[in-house]
Amino acid sequence: MASERPIHPDFEFLLSFKEQGLIDLFCDLREMVLDIYPNCNELLYHTHALTATFSISEKLGDTFCMIPIYSKHLHLGFYRGTLLSDPDGLLTGTGKLIRHIAIQKPADYRNNKVKGLVWDAVAFSIKDMDKPPKMIGQTISKIGGK
Repeated sequence: MASERPIHPDFEFLLSFKEQGLIDLFCDLREMVLDIYPNCNELLYHTHALTATFSISEKLGDTFCMIPIYSKHLHLGFYRGTLLSDPDGLLTGTGKLIRHIAIQKPADYRNNKVKGLVWDAVAFSIKDMDKPPKMIGQTISKIGGK
């Protein structure tokens, strides 16, 4: 099932400066995440990377995964990746919480192991949430101070 949520114009403008291959990977990976959890909120940022985060609420702290796009590559990041079960050793990184999967082609994420990690991250975020969300299924741009 394809997501019917359009990319926010702020994000789309900045995304247009990336290589087409990165744009295609981002769009497909975003669609997969939105298909897995359509009620998530998408929080958009432009800091050291152009990043779409996916949260069970409107708060960054309730993020279950993210897609940061750098100049030549992108990742599927997990906000609490160190706390997730990863029996297949898919997650890399050295931070206290965040882990990621390097994405170079659709086969890197279009598989049941990665989808299972996303589901586990969603379940963990729901269990860890302290208040019910005020918004559901919204895209919120934090680009340019919005």
